[in-house]
Amino acid sequence: MSRASVAVQPLYLQVKNHILQNIESGRWAASDRVPSENEIVKEFGVSRMTANRALHELQGEGVLVRIAGVGSFVAERQPHTHPLEIHNIADEIRARGHVHRAELVALNSVRAVSGLAADFGVAARSELYYSSIVHFENGVPILLEERHVLPAVAPDYLKVDFARMTPYDYLMNVAPLQEAEHVLRAVLPDERARKLLAMKRHEPCLLMVRRTWTTGLIASVARLHYPGSRYELSGRFRP
Repeated sequence: MSRASVAVQPLYLQVKNHILQNIESGRWAASDRVPSENEIVKEFGVSRMTANRALHELQGEGVLVRIAGVGSFVAERQPHTHPLEIHNIADEIRARGHVHRAELVALNSVRAVSGLAADFGVAARSELYYSSIVHFENGVPILLEERHVLPAVAPDYLKVDFARMTPYDYLMNVAPLQEAEHVLRAVLPDERARKLLAMKRHEPCLLMVRRTWTTGLIASVARLHYPGSRYELSGRFRP
């Protein structure tokens, strides 16, 4: 192979990759300060424009947080979950070394309106159980979970202390998962959801509508609201 056929990496990419390698190796952790423009210029022998481009792009990609007059720091990794898998939100948060807290907003019996009745495949005005819970990570709201449940599969649902046990935990015990369906949308939350999640006006959120089955019955329909600026859904698929 000739020298001409070997692609030489642009200098700004060399700087970016150096920073990324230090973060991925664990040498630089979240909130650690990374070299300044001046330090990059001296270490790599590049121009200030090159150093600035590398830092600016890493900031735009969410890797760094830049504070004027202070410096650039490794960003906290954004909480995320796989869009096609079902996990306990409390376990996800604890796995990140953070503190989970749940705040119960509502827990009661409701009547299924036409659309909801169709979701469950039951007659209109059939009884359903309803819960509304805000999940917090280190004191920051990251999920509004609104769930309707078929009483036949979870008769004691309204008696559960959801500040201590998540609906996921309870339902997996009494109505083991057989099948699940996910629909994902980007939406503007209504005023109630926006306030519960402490979101800014006109800030979008990720809405996942999840139906689950057990023993051939639709056990629950959940509407999961994630603030778009604080959460991401990601996954990897291999055919």
